[in-house]
Amino acid sequence: MDAELIIKAIMGLVAILAILIFLLFLEPDTEEKTPIDKKPTDKKPIPESEEITQEPDSVQKTDLEFLVKAIKNKRADADELSKTLDLIIKHHGVVHRKLGLRAHPDFDIYMDILFTICRHPNANKDLIIKFDKELEELNSEYKKEINDAITKGLNSRRV
Repeated sequence: MDAELIIKAIMGLVAILAILIFLLFLEPDTEEKTPIDKKPTDKKPIPESEEITQEPDSVQKTDLEFLVKAIKNKRADADELSKTLDLIIKHHGVVHRKLGLRAHPDFDIYMDILFTICRHPNANKDLIIKFDKELEELNSEYKKEINDAITKGLNSRRV
């Protein structure tokens, strides 16, 4: 009786595992576009008589989620990274105060940014150091956490 129950449980777990593996390899068809790789979605040629309206450069998206996506784009060059990091410092540079000894949960986003910048193939030392210093100036109580994030990012970089 016990052996039969164990066999049924194992078979059930194998079935659940098979479903989860199937869902793992199922790729969604949606592609998120970052400002670097904007491409027209339709392949129709645009007639010359129609004017193409583009967003002026003065209108930029400054929400943190959009800027993080721009940083995570591996095709972004150093100049684009620098502009994006400047926007982050300008609009989102101040992190909430610590909760006692713990960092505020919103600081995880900044740790992710630091880690991503350190691992980015087109990031250079000047870019990393500049962002590090500016972020530390605005958030002096997070110096240790900022340094830890940069150390982890640089240590995880492929040599």
